[in-house]
Amino acid sequence: MNIAHNHQQALRRPSVRAQRLFAMREAVLTDWEYRVRASVQGADQLLTPILINTLPAFFDNLAEALTPGHPRQDATSNTNVPAVHGNERARMTSYGPEQVIQEYQIFRDCFALNAREAGIALRRNDWHIINASIDMGIRESIREFTAMHEGFQRRIAAGLSHDMRNPLSVITTAAQMLHHYPERVNVADLGQKILDHGHRLDTMIEELLDTLSYQQGQYLPLVLTQFDILPLAQAVCTQINELVTLPQGDKCNLSGVSVTGWWCENSLRRALENLLNNAVKYGDGDPITVHVEATHERMIISVHNTGSPIAPEQAPRIFEYLRRENHGPTPGWGIGLPYVQNVAESHGGSVAVDSAPETGTTFIFDIPVDCRPFVTPPP
Repeated sequence: MNIAHNHQQALRRPSVRAQRLFAMREAVLTDWEYRVRASVQGADQLLTPILINTLPAFFDNLAEALTPGHPRQDATSNTNVPAVHGNERARMTSYGPEQVIQEYQIFRDCFALNAREAGIALRRNDWHIINASIDMGIRESIREFTAMHEGFQRRIAAGLSHDMRNPLSVITTAAQMLHHYPERVNVADLGQKILDHGHRLDTMIEELLDTLSYQQGQYLPLVLTQFDILPLAQAVCTQINELVTLPQGDKCNLSGVSVTGWWCENSLRRALENLLNNAVKYGDGDPITVHVEATHERMIISVHNTGSPIAPEQAPRIFEYLRRENHGPTPGWGIGLPYVQNVAESHGGSVAVDSAPETGTTFIFDIPVDCRPFVTPPP
């Protein structure tokens, strides 16, 4: 099932052909990995999570585009997945542009071969969509591959300062409740919240000071531990539900499976807080859905909200440091999303966005299950 579709009702009942296309994903990815390792220079040295990269999302987008009646025109429309692919290839591999192009060509061959073996006839219009998807995917990937930017220290220092507002908001809300309704609240529970988030603020200040003195390297200094991401996602959702209430139920709903891996817990918590606060800020007031899954040694968290989509001309810029779009009642984004991107990239992964009027907006946070081979220890 497509990642974004875990968060919304189906646009239409999937046809048998569509179901067979989506069922090809594992076979296509397995075949693609084997061929790329055998023929692309440098690919045989890459671990599976880095090699697979954003290909599952690209496959799902292509299968949607090949589904009659679906609003997606090709695998690159309403998404920056190909650009994220190129960005990650530039950061995590020794590839040149030729290797990136070769990977897309192999993907086209694997898709066609597996469709033929599955008895799925690819018609003239299907090939038009496939070729347009591959060609545009190559262009967007190469454009991002050659446009890697710097500025790590300034971005992360500003991000830490920005994220201090989250625990401060909880502390302020709890203190106001204690002040205005002392006889109606659970004093011990609110006191514990103030204490916990005070400790978080103290940790962030230490990280900010460390970051300001951190002179070398592009990525965050991470402290990796082994834990299950699902309880962490539930805790962040619960935090949102305590601050934002809806008449029809919880503001934030979580689905998916437990995934245990090696990550930096504090960084992932703050990245999720940013994504959920972003969904609250820019959504239309309806519930937000969060989904956790794992595939091919990658852990994927997707955050979906309904409402006005990100304008196509704005989508390439939403991860830029201090970029603020002032058209509309809620200007943003500024700092939060660049920090989310830096957390994903520091873990050896990526964050992508998929946004369209028909499907809403989904941010896809995609990192290896075991990040230890891809993380440089802090100095």
